[in-house]
Amino acid sequence: MTTLLNLLAAIALLVWGTHIVRTGVLRVYGAVLRKFLARSMDGRATAFFAGLGVTGLLQSSTATALLTSSFVAQGLLTTSAALAVMLGADVGTAVMVQVFALDLRWLAPLAIIVGVVVYLSRRNERAGQIGRIVLGLGVMILALQIITAATAPLAHAAGVKTLLAQLSGDTLLDVLIGAMFAVLSYSSLAVVLLVATLAASHVLPLH
Repeated sequence: MTTLLNLLAAIALLVWGTHIVRTGVLRVYGAVLRKFLARSMDGRATAFFAGLGVTGLLQSSTATALLTSSFVAQGLLTTSAALAVMLGADVGTAVMVQVFALDLRWLAPLAIIVGVVVYLSRRNERAGQIGRIVLGLGVMILALQIITAATAPLAHAAGVKTLLAQLSGDTLLDVLIGAMFAVLSYSSLAVVLLVATLAASHVLPLH
């Protein structure tokens, strides 16, 4: 029971960390990112890299999709350019997953300490919001470490293996579960990171 609670708490911490980063970036650079996206729609290649860059900063392809859809609704962006942006956003998510897959255990405490100190001391300034972003990144890395530790005992639990075997047997059900988690967490990156961590811990099968 304690292991399951630790896992759920770590998942919540991961989602919260992505939320802190996303809202912090939008508060500091939201207007700049919107202008950047609007100016990068001349070609599919620039739109692709714009989607990749914005997703890397926001830690959320969902937020990139919302920005892109607002441009399409206003007639500022063609459908082909919007698709290029979203392709870049998907690649951005994949790149960030690879970054977080690195051994960043040393970075989590450092980012949390620096983030808290800067945010509390400069809360009403831009530097405080940047500290908030750094804090969010540290929380995300810490959450992934806790998830890895919490899932280790689950990899050997017969009941968990049976349950996951049932879930992983239906592709449509797996897609619906992934979509549901992405909607609830408002971050596809958090879901991908969670699934990758569970797969690395052999809790989820790779096929």
